[in-house]
Amino acid sequence: MTEFTQFAMNNVALFGAWVVVAVLLLAVQVRLMAHGPKSITTQMLTNYVNRDEAVVVDIRGQGDFSKGHIPGAINMPLSQLKDKARDLEKYKDKPIIMVCANGIQVGGACETLRKEGFENLHKLTGGMSSWTGDNLPVVK
Repeated sequence: MTEFTQFAMNNVALFGAWVVVAVLLLAVQVRLMAHGPKSITTQMLTNYVNRDEAVVVDIRGQGDFSKGHIPGAINMPLSQLKDKARDLEKYKDKPIIMVCANGIQVGGACETLRKEGFENLHKLTGGMSSWTGDNLPVVK
């Protein structure tokens, strides 16, 4: 601990920059947890669809979608999401579960839909990779 304190005192600017970056990263993470879409597992997705008539929106491109997707999923590529958000208006009162290839791109997609007035948004953790990894059915 003494070495850490000594380092901080000898490198005030560097230590200050590190503190600022750490605080900003923490603030972003807290904001995402508070306002971002809820991450759900494949089991939870199945429950949402069966119990709450949730809608699955697959944001992958048409080519990947046609190679295999979750049964009943709607294909709405990320590049077209903002323009086609109106097509989802009829599902505003239902949970919407966003799916991509590996769970990385859905955060931005959910933010796009949130700006269009959608609130009950979820994202599949791990995307289609987790769905197929759990040996769940796909439609081609």
